[in-house]
Amino acid sequence: MKRILSFLAMALIIPAMASAGTGKVLKIDFSSPVVENSSGMQFDISSLLGGGSSASPVTLLSYVRAIDAAAQDKNIRMIYMTPDKISAGMSQVEEIRAALERFRASGKEIVCYCSNFSNLTYYLASVADKVILDPASESMVLGLATRQFFLKDILDALEIEVQLIRHGKYKSAGEMYIRNSSSPENRQQNQEMIDAIWDGWSTQIAASRGISVSDFNSWIDNLELVLPQDYKDRGLIDEIWYRDQVDEYICGQYGVDDIKLVSYVKLAKYADKLKKGKRKNRIAVIYADGEIVMEGSSDNIVGPKLAATIEKVRKDRKVKAVVFRVNSPGGSAQAAESIRRSIEMLKKDKPVIVSFGDYAASGGYWISAAGDRIYTNDCTLTGSIGVFSIVPSYGNALRKNLKVNMETQGTSAHSDMITGVRRLDDTEVEYFQKSVEDIYDQFTTIVSDGRGMAKDRVDELGQGRVWAGSEALKNGLADVRGGLVDALAYAAEKAGLEAGEYRVNSYPEAKDVNLMSLLMGSEVPDPDETATSHVQENAVLEELFPAVSFIREMSQPQNMLRMESVIEFK
Repeated sequence: MKRILSFLAMALIIPAMASAGTGKVLKIDFSSPVVENSSGMQFDISSLLGGGSSASPVTLLSYVRAIDAAAQDKNIRMIYMTPDKISAGMSQVEEIRAALERFRASGKEIVCYCSNFSNLTYYLASVADKVILDPASESMVLGLATRQFFLKDILDALEIEVQLIRHGKYKSAGEMYIRNSSSPENRQQNQEMIDAIWDGWSTQIAASRGISVSDFNSWIDNLELVLPQDYKDRGLIDEIWYRDQVDEYICGQYGVDDIKLVSYVKLAKYADKLKKGKRKNRIAVIYADGEIVMEGSSDNIVGPKLAATIEKVRKDRKVKAVVFRVNSPGGSAQAAESIRRSIEMLKKDKPVIVSFGDYAASGGYWISAAGDRIYTNDCTLTGSIGVFSIVPSYGNALRKNLKVNMETQGTSAHSDMITGVRRLDDTEVEYFQKSVEDIYDQFTTIVSDGRGMAKDRVDELGQGRVWAGSEALKNGLADVRGGLVDALAYAAEKAGLEAGEYRVNSYPEAKDVNLMSLLMGSEVPDPDETATSHVQENAVLEELFPAVSFIREMSQPQNMLRMESVIEFK
């Protein structure tokens, strides 16, 4: 911990923010969404047009480095945070919380005010020295739950037939189309996964608040946390105050009688003032954020594009080490392999340290396994070493619902097997199964070689099973508990770089956007993105009914390295 704090203090140039004797308050209202990499537009156009939020996204690395810098900044005396509006993944929140723990360890105070608690916001709030809840709060801390959709009944009613070909008894991605409830294996892995995540959260909460884990879970199980006073009586919060009372407390800490005399600086502004510097040596952070695809928009990981980016970094002599930040549930096997091969080539020239985000599962793990060291957060979802293929057929659906008859002709016995008109026969299923088995064998070989693990052991951990990061640390699928800043510190060590001898560059790099051209409608789009884009006239319907998106996208069979398609945490 001390090494990381020292590294961050020396590596960052602390902005000159001197205040007239009282010091400043770093204000974190989480109005800026937490993103992995700001490789898109750097402004919110809705704010220019008079609508929407003016808060542009802030990268996770900026959040964490700003908090760590503030811990060493003599001009920052306190953090005041209001996490009600936080927009971030579970793993991102874990990394921010760890940075707040380091800030608190520096001897400075954290004050947190919440209107309402959810599981996520209380987990974050509990790290504060003083946790304050609004008197009118309607908080619900109920424990972690998952929600999955199963579409077999509606697909049967539409007479859309789906055949799932897979390797791995836990490979539940695709089950939503062939079942109306979870398989026993799927229920087992999900229960153990969320139990592991909740155990980590409740342990950290209990340690921060000086309570026992068993008491905390008992209060939740018995629905004892209803009113704000219930939280205070059990030591989960310190005060039940209105916002003006919070202002009075902060004024008291600064010896003033008007909150306007307290000097606040917002995190986004503070983060912007952390200068990159002009050091020659660089550590690259390459982001693999999204679903892995062969082609598509920048919202996903486009395999050939990311492979080209990795090759560019490999050839850059100024880059001395790489942190490969993976936040992906997987996707196309072909696209994942193009990325993995590029990482393999990169590793011959530079240290490659892997950092896991919310997901590093299936294809996300495929591209990660060869790293020199893997850092994971406890609540990362990883593993899912398995493969599946989905083969849809719409012939009966068209006849029944649209009164459209389709007819095919071909030159060979199985020419029409991927037209979507009919089910696969046994021989054709065997054809796809052979491909699936071959990819699974490749997957276990990649993990065996990358992790120095016997192939039989990889198969035991595989079978499509999803693991929480805390469990991956125990079974050898990851090496060290830690976040992005920990991976950066180790990358510098591997490259033989001292603090202050390098700067951090992020890839893919942010695009330059001509604001006037964009406003006038003359900005030239990326042809690769235009080719696959379409008007989302059914966006709301697709949100409510995932089968619509499935029907739109699954026009032909695909071999997929992906974890569960639709899973939500509540």
